Amino acid sequence: MSDHRTRFLQLALRAEALRFGEFTLKSGRVSPYFFNAGRFDSGAALAGLAACYADAVDAAAPEFDLLFGPAYKGIPLATALACEYARRGRDLPVAFDRKEAKAHGEGGLLIGAPLAGRRVLVVDDVITAGTAVRQALALIEGGGGRPAGIVIALDRQEVVDEGAGPRLSAAQAVAEAHAIPVIAVATLADLLAFAAESATLSEEHGRLREYRARYGCD
Repeated sequence: MSDHRTRFLQLALRAEALRFGEFTLKSGRVSPYFFNAGRFDSGAALAGLAACYADAVDAAAPEFDLLFGPAYKGIPLATALACEYARRGRDLPVAFDRKEAKAHGEGGLLIGAPLAGRRVLVVDDVITAGTAVRQALALIEGGGGRPAGIVIALDRQEVVDEGAGPRLSAAQAVAEAHAIPVIAVATLADLLAFAAESATLSEEHGRLREYRARYGCD
């Protein structure tokens, strides 16, 4: 497993952003783990997380020149990633959206650097149903930008629709629909490998494996 994936999972455990137990998801599924990027709630934790994001993006090497953070969790993530890239010598513009349009002041839904003519990398925590990401992509295109990819912290690699169609995860469905790469700092497969090598997570490994066998996709 690459170093940034291991560092990310270790950091998520320390911050309690990654927890194990029984969690009922919006889908109604009972998951043996839960990820909440909101628990990266200190400067040091966000800095460490941003370094993992930057390493994952650099490994995938998409061409982009602006970071976009969808409201709400994407805003601090994109900001932290911009700070990490500045530390590495690359000064990137940042933009984000509001949940509701502002009628006074500068107005509108978009805040930050202009999107027109930019290749935009969307920075978010996870993709579940994909609705928020689709809205962000529509805003980017409406602002004259071109979506260049999406980077997320954790890809659950979990099938969205259990019907007769192809077994696609939300990330796969978004990537296919919009013809852009979806980059994950880590995936459920990485978490399984990490748990298999950890003495303290040995009991969780079996539950994770069962969950992926039932709901997972490649």
